[in-house]
Amino acid sequence: MDTTPCLLELKDLHVSFAGQAVVHGINLRMYPGERMALVGESGSGKSVTALSVLRLLESAELQGQVLWQGQDLLQQSGPEMQRIRGDEIAMIFQEPMTALNPLMTVGQQISEVLQLKKFQAPRDADARAVALLAETGIDDPKRRFAAYPHQLSGGQRQRAMMAMALAAEPKLLLADEPTTALDASLRLQMLELLSDLQQKTGMAVLLITHDLALVRHFAERIAVMEKGHLVEQGSVSDVFARAQHPYTQKLLDSRPSREGLASFQKSAATEKLMEAKGLQVHYPLAVSGWRGWFQKQRFTALYGADFSLVPGTTLGVMGESGSGKSSLAQAVLGLIPCEGGMSFRGQTWQNSPARDKSLRQKVQVVFQDPYGSLSPRMTVGEIVSEGLRLHQAQLTEPEIESRVLATLVEVGLNTLDFPDLLSRYPHAFSGGQRQRIALARALVVEPELLVLDEPTSALDVTVQKQILKLLQNLQKTRGISYLLITHDIDVLRAMAHEVMVLQSGQVLEAGPAHQVLYEPSHEYTRSLLNAFAPGDAFST
Repeated sequence: MDTTPCLLELKDLHVSFAGQAVVHGINLRMYPGERMALVGESGSGKSVTALSVLRLLESAELQGQVLWQGQDLLQQSGPEMQRIRGDEIAMIFQEPMTALNPLMTVGQQISEVLQLKKFQAPRDADARAVALLAETGIDDPKRRFAAYPHQLSGGQRQRAMMAMALAAEPKLLLADEPTTALDASLRLQMLELLSDLQQKTGMAVLLITHDLALVRHFAERIAVMEKGHLVEQGSVSDVFARAQHPYTQKLLDSRPSREGLASFQKSAATEKLMEAKGLQVHYPLAVSGWRGWFQKQRFTALYGADFSLVPGTTLGVMGESGSGKSSLAQAVLGLIPCEGGMSFRGQTWQNSPARDKSLRQKVQVVFQDPYGSLSPRMTVGEIVSEGLRLHQAQLTEPEIESRVLATLVEVGLNTLDFPDLLSRYPHAFSGGQRQRIALARALVVEPELLVLDEPTSALDVTVQKQILKLLQNLQKTRGISYLLITHDIDVLRAMAHEVMVLQSGQVLEAGPAHQVLYEPSHEYTRSLLNAFAPGDAFST
């Protein structure tokens, strides 16, 4: 490889903001047609490094060299960089919904690239845009050409982003967490698609990610960053087998463990905390034209699901996007109307705030995004105490503060580490700390059931392991039950006592976690498990 001309080389690259260094002397090489992964936790500097290559950080101070085919990009003029961006080096961003223009159709956005970069006539650019959408696997590309981003699914939006990035036929593609917002099966599909397109076009790909399973599946070489330093690099096989740096070893050892999970053996006589029989969820569909006045149509998101949950256990729910997982969770939480029978120790949702108040205290929820689920205008003390003030209004202010502090200590946050803990706002905490605050908010009212909606998918692998360990300990000490919705097979293996598999609103398979996750009876379950854990051997 040493004799091959270098495509991209970073020489002693330093990146600073307002005099504060965030990337410290990076040295990295990429070669034509290579697939490399840049790995590290949030704040490690990997995204800043990639954005610096294209000089997309306006307020950043850059030192060193970014050599693109021998030319230093840090010395290029603005117009020259404008030509290089998209034409020679393209980028796929993490969240397509925010990266795509909501006021233009996806076809117009791809066509615009072709007109600006390849100087194609509008009609030719439109035709090529449709072809690119087809190449990236979007069904009915002519119709999707005229769709706006909000009218596409997450996977379709990411494919449209990929089509836009590939429109100018770049030599290097920077893919910044391109699959984080997708279900695991879609993540695998996107990586396989990216690999196929890379082989066809011969472009090089720099994959920026914290998902080590995807790295093993996709990349040839890996570079590991910690706190702005490049601590290790080499072939994927060598680094995974013989990691040298302690930080790399820590990342590789961050797989969730079942060791802290309380054992449980279910029997027919076991007391049930919650039971659902024939649970169905429907949504109304709009009928166009005058027929809409007389015809009522509906879409069924969940068909007759039967399941139960006993105290102190976890029911894991797995399935792809559109499988009905979120509808099931909202029905359990009493947030949407449903049909069939569902009860919590004999109580049912009455669709009345006053009559449901006691049940709301028993059933709480922890959402996927800890930043989006916490009000930025409320302090930690206000966020965690809000439920107590509603459900236990008889408590005095000192009693409320004492309960809030005790619950925060229980989830790993205390005033010794954060002297002004109760008066801080969510933005002052890391992602893992915000998720602990969200947990404390739910736990402070002493619920019996927690609905966990992808509680760790937005977190780094090391933080994910900490949160799962915390959830295991809380289940042991409090005897609390969890309804766990996740696409991560490792999380299910670490947390679930029983597992239920959904596809298109139907329960395909359910049973003890070991049986469903290691000896599944349904072909769909086997395909999901292979997609969820592409790096693992799985016996069919």
